[in-house]
Amino acid sequence: MRTSRRVAIAVGSALLLLSSTVQASAAPSPEIMSIEQDLQQNDHTIGSQIRRVEGDTSTPDSKEKAARPQPEAGVLATVAGMDVASYQGNVDWANWWGQGKRFVWTKATEGTSYKNPYFAQQYNGSYGQGFIRGAYHFALPNVSGGAAQADFFINNGGGWSKDGKTLPGALDMEYNPYGATCYGLSQASMGAWIRAFHDRYQARTGRWPVIYTSTNWWNTCVGTSQNFGGTVPLWVARYASTVGALPNGWGFYTVWQYTSSPLDQNTFNGAYDRLQALANG
Repeated sequence: MRTSRRVAIAVGSALLLLSSTVQASAAPSPEIMSIEQDLQQNDHTIGSQIRRVEGDTSTPDSKEKAARPQPEAGVLATVAGMDVASYQGNVDWANWWGQGKRFVWTKATEGTSYKNPYFAQQYNGSYGQGFIRGAYHFALPNVSGGAAQADFFINNGGGWSKDGKTLPGALDMEYNPYGATCYGLSQASMGAWIRAFHDRYQARTGRWPVIYTSTNWWNTCVGTSQNFGGTVPLWVARYASTVGALPNGWGFYTVWQYTSSPLDQNTFNGAYDRLQALANG
């Protein structure tokens, strides 16, 4: 009887230990939980709020058309590119290189607290594959000043170096994911915020930032309060067959984000040597 009881206790203990081991192995690691939280709370990728508000009406035909040289800018060639953020995880750069992509901007920061946990793999991995790469910052103008966010961006991957493979950092200005379209700011205040970012970025890196936006958002939230056309390359978002009217202050665009499907795709408005010139300053 005692022998049977000891066997039963031993078996029960083993099953309990096995159950605990299985439960422990099934629990996500702190790293995975952290990344999941990031995806839920900070998945504000470039263009995500433009797509939410303005929609994506791109089609196979419009995508093909966007990749052609754009007659309104008088260029003779274009270069295919893309942009990525945390939700893409570790990117297969060889795959996208094989599909003809040659430049990329990677999300680095948002506001003054968020950093992309996949930034190193995406930013350095694209460079290693041969891409001309850059970083971008998702602006939150209602949480801190433009200069402070430029500093946070530069300090966390958004700087620039004259190595022929690094694009100037991009400032992502679009609809507020948390509330009021213009973050509760007047056109004058929004323009001043962008000017502060613009000036601090140039003072620290020697380059003016690229500005990413849509015509509708810019004309609503900035209007004619500031003009950046003389210093800043324009990266415009419009998911349609043509780029359409440009934001106030610009007579031409440098990059057009023309679709968000199956991922954000961009075309550089010029030949490859002009893309290299943008990288070199």
